[in-house]
Amino acid sequence: MAAEHLFSFILQANRKCMHKLSMDELNRISKEDFGKAEKLPIIIVLDNIRSLSNVGAFFRTADAFRIGELYLCGITACPPHREIHKTALGADETVKWRYFESTVAACQELKAEGYRIFAVEQVEGSIALQDFKFEPHTAYILGNEVEGVSEEVLPFCEGAIELPQEGTKHSINVSVCAGIVMWKLFESLYLVSK
Repeated sequence: MAAEHLFSFILQANRKCMHKLSMDELNRISKEDFGKAEKLPIIIVLDNIRSLSNVGAFFRTADAFRIGELYLCGITACPPHREIHKTALGADETVKWRYFESTVAACQELKAEGYRIFAVEQVEGSIALQDFKFEPHTAYILGNEVEGVSEEVLPFCEGAIELPQEGTKHSINVSVCAGIVMWKLFESLYLVSK
């Protein structure tokens, strides 16, 4: 009985100390301030992403981690679009983006501008996410929900990053994968410099 009483006491104490933060307490910056804020010198390339919800999730996550820009390629839908906006919750209005008819065209421009390019894909010789050293002025390509990163853009890539997985499936949702990669970018390039 004593252990149950102690557990109940701790639980009640934690409830008193912890409360969900209000929007005011979160101290989020305005759209105007976000536009002026320093962004990570990173470009995330969406290679033929077919789901509008996934595109919206890319925007929302890019906003959260101050990613420099999104390149929307091929069949990837672009704002303004109701379904993108619904998932992005307005981040489609804050995150800088460009559209390219093909991912190859985006890669050619990135190379011309001196960007290093990496695919987030399961390929021979890929680097596990936890072993990858993130650097500025780099672009990361995430591929189609079924086909992955297009075969024709792999020659533009210096290498590939792979998320280790131990389950029965061979992949995770592309927007979830992007969220993990963007968090690691943010952690490596932003949080360590604070």
